[in-house]
Amino acid sequence: MSILETKNRSKLVDWLVEKVNSLFRAGAQFAVIGSNTPHIVYNEVKERSPIPLLSIVEETRNKVLSLGLKKPGLMGTKFTMESDFFIKPFSEQGIFVVLPDKEDKELIHNRLFSEIELGIIKDSTRKELLAVVQRMIGRYSIDSLILGCTELPLILTRDEYGIPFLNTTAIHADSIVNYCIG
Repeated sequence: MSILETKNRSKLVDWLVEKVNSLFRAGAQFAVIGSNTPHIVYNEVKERSPIPLLSIVEETRNKVLSLGLKKPGLMGTKFTMESDFFIKPFSEQGIFVVLPDKEDKELIHNRLFSEIELGIIKDSTRKELLAVVQRMIGRYSIDSLILGCTELPLILTRDEYGIPFLNTTAIHADSIVNYCIG
């Protein structure tokens, strides 16, 4: 079974397409999906969209390319870390996205849903997440970290260990502004 059952996936696609069509009817010239996990269905929504969609994933990939990075680590929800919607567009450009080990994925996902997304920011959780980053650097030699959940910058607020922490929300916001001003 895929990460999102076919029935639920098609419902999610239909719901998002309906929202994009509403924006189009209201006069919008483009749309965004402002978080990472819904990019599980980004390509399906993009195919049915009457207006351009600006992708948080593609913009993050472009940022990685502009910085000359080749081996970013990825943290996010379990859905984000276990799907290929980050891995595919990066690998097409020769960038290898490194995922945390299984236990670390569970830790990250659990802390996101039981604390961080509820506004609970604990120093002990920050230390746990930074320990995951250290393991990824030690085991896989990552050269950056993609904060692939829009809430992660609430707890991982700055670069650490000599590598950039890439805030997908900020990267996406900058790309939206640049798109608007041409």
